Amino acid sequence: MPSFSPIESGPDGYVRTHLSAGVGRVEFYHPKSNSLPGAVLRELASTVTAISQDPACRVIVLQSGGTGPFCAGASFDELSTIADREQGQQFFSGFAGVILAMIRAPQFVISRVHGKAAGGAVGLIAASDFSFAVEKASAKLSELAVGIGPFVVGPVIEKKIGLASFSQMAVDADWRDAAWCERRGLYAKVVPDVTALDAAVDAQAATLAACNPQAMAMLKQVFWAGTEQWETLLAERAAMSGMLVLSDFTRQAIGAFKAK
Repeated sequence: MPSFSPIESGPDGYVRTHLSAGVGRVEFYHPKSNSLPGAVLRELASTVTAISQDPACRVIVLQSGGTGPFCAGASFDELSTIADREQGQQFFSGFAGVILAMIRAPQFVISRVHGKAAGGAVGLIAASDFSFAVEKASAKLSELAVGIGPFVVGPVIEKKIGLASFSQMAVDADWRDAAWCERRGLYAKVVPDVTALDAAVDAQAATLAACNPQAMAMLKQVFWAGTEQWETLLAERAAMSGMLVLSDFTRQAIGAFKAK
């Protein structure tokens, strides 16, 4: 694993980058199961955008730190402090910013999924162009269980795995194993463990770094055709989540979850 140059997002999380041999790695981390507070989301979006504009970068790898979950989704600590609709929309727009940065990047984005992925994390994986995951990397959309819904991440998940599979995940907020995710196309390839994961990611990234960047950029446009209005769509979806997070039902559900 390369050593990363830090771009800090505050004392409780970070976003770091490393660029070598055409491969730009972006790593995020939070001590609470790699959950994503607003500061980390904003830094992650700006970092992906910045590295995608570096002519030395031929492919981007998105990964998270630690050995636990890949990402637990939205920070429940921050969700519980949202006081009004504007603040709620701003928070959920953080996920929109990362998704848009990933799909607008001219480079292919590879996701390295070393553990479980919940809620918004599924949207980040879906926004990648290719993803590798370990066998223990189950995934779920947990939003409905806490009184909201996967509104912001919904469009990118639906585009990646189809409406039927997206609706199954949204309605039945339980874990899907990595094999299910691979069959639906959320994961491109599942490998046994982290050692195999790093080998697969490194090999694919090196191969892509040697490919024609113009061809890859044109393929990205093909992959994400139909998303031209997503800046507006995802802003509208963020407003929906921002409204729901203020409801008594959601506040009680989040409180119960945090108390576990």
